[in-house]
Amino acid sequence: MLKSRRRRFRSLIIAFAAVVMAGASALFFTAQTASAHGTATSPPARQYSCWDRWGGDHMNPDMATEDPMCYQAFQANPNTMWSWMSLLREGMAGQHEQLIPDGQLCSGGNADYASLDEPGNWHTTSLDNDFTLHYEDQATHGADYYWVYVTRQGYDATTDALDWGDLERVVETGVYQPGEAVDIPVSAPGRTGHHVVYVIWQASHFDQTFYSCSDVWFGGDQPDDPPTTPDDPPTTPDDPPADGECTATYTVANDWGSGFTAEVEVASTGGSGSWEVNWTWPGDQQITNSWSSALDQSGSSVTATGASYNDTLASGQSTTFGFNATYGGSNAAPDLTCTIG
Repeated sequence: MLKSRRRRFRSLIIAFAAVVMAGASALFFTAQTASAHGTATSPPARQYSCWDRWGGDHMNPDMATEDPMCYQAFQANPNTMWSWMSLLREGMAGQHEQLIPDGQLCSGGNADYASLDEPGNWHTTSLDNDFTLHYEDQATHGADYYWVYVTRQGYDATTDALDWGDLERVVETGVYQPGEAVDIPVSAPGRTGHHVVYVIWQASHFDQTFYSCSDVWFGGDQPDDPPTTPDDPPTTPDDPPADGECTATYTVANDWGSGFTAEVEVASTGGSGSWEVNWTWPGDQQITNSWSSALDQSGSSVTATGASYNDTLASGQSTTFGFNATYGGSNAAPDLTCTIG
C-alpha cells in the first residue's frame, strides 16, 4: 500500500510539472508571437507615427503642445504605441462593417487602442493623389487580402470620428505570400487637404484582422508648413551637397529581459544618395526580424540599408527603421557608423 501511494504521489508530481511546463510554454509562445505583427508604415498609421516620432522621447512635456493627439494617446495607454504592430481582432470572418461600430474604425473596436479613434489634428503625411502604400508584415503572416479606403472629400478628420459612410474603398488586393513585400498602388483623385487612409489586412495564417488609420494631406502646403517667400534663395547646381555625411541614432523602445525592440533614425546632414548603417554588437544580441530596412547580420556585425521606399535621402532628410532582437547577457548599445552617397 505504501508503494502504491508513493507511485500515485510521483504521478501527481509529474502531472503537475507537465501542466506548469505547458503553461510556461504557452506564455512564452504568446509573448513572442504578440510582439510582432504589422501595420501601415508609409503613410504611417497613427500608432506607428506616434511611436516613430516620440517613442524615444515620450516623457518630453513638449509633446502636449507640439503633438496633442499623440500626447493624449500616450496618456490614455502608452502600450498603444509600444505595441503599434498588434492592433488586431480575431474571428471577424470578414464582417468588418457589421462588427466594428461607427466611430471605432481606427481602433478596430479594440478598447486598448481607443485613443486612436479621437478626432483632432493628427500629424499628417503629404502625398500625391496617386501614391504607394507600404504595409509592414514584420511577422511574415501573408495576407488573404488588403482593403484600402480613403475618406471622401468634405470629411473633417479634426472634428469627426471616422464612420463607414465617410470612406470609399479604392483598392482590394489578392493574396500576398508570407515574406512578400507589400507595396500597394493607390489612387484617390479629387481630394485635397486632411484625409484618412484606412487599411484592413486579413492575415492568411488564421483569422486575425489588422486595422489602421493613416493621416495624410493631399495637395498644397499643410497648415503648419511655413510659407515659402522670395527671401528663401533657391538651391542651384552651383551648391552641390557634401557627400558621405549622415548620422544614425540608436534607441531601445522596449526591453523585456530576453529581447527588445530598437529603432534607428538615419539623418542626412549634408550628403545625398543611398544610405548604409553599420555596427558591431558589444554583446550576444541577435536580430530576429526588422522593418523599413534590409538588415544583414554576420556574427556580431550588422549592415543595414534602406527598403525600396526609403533607401535614398536628400540633404536634410531622415528616415527610421526598426527591428526586434534577442539577447542573453547585457543589452549594451552599439556604436553606429553611417555613410551616404
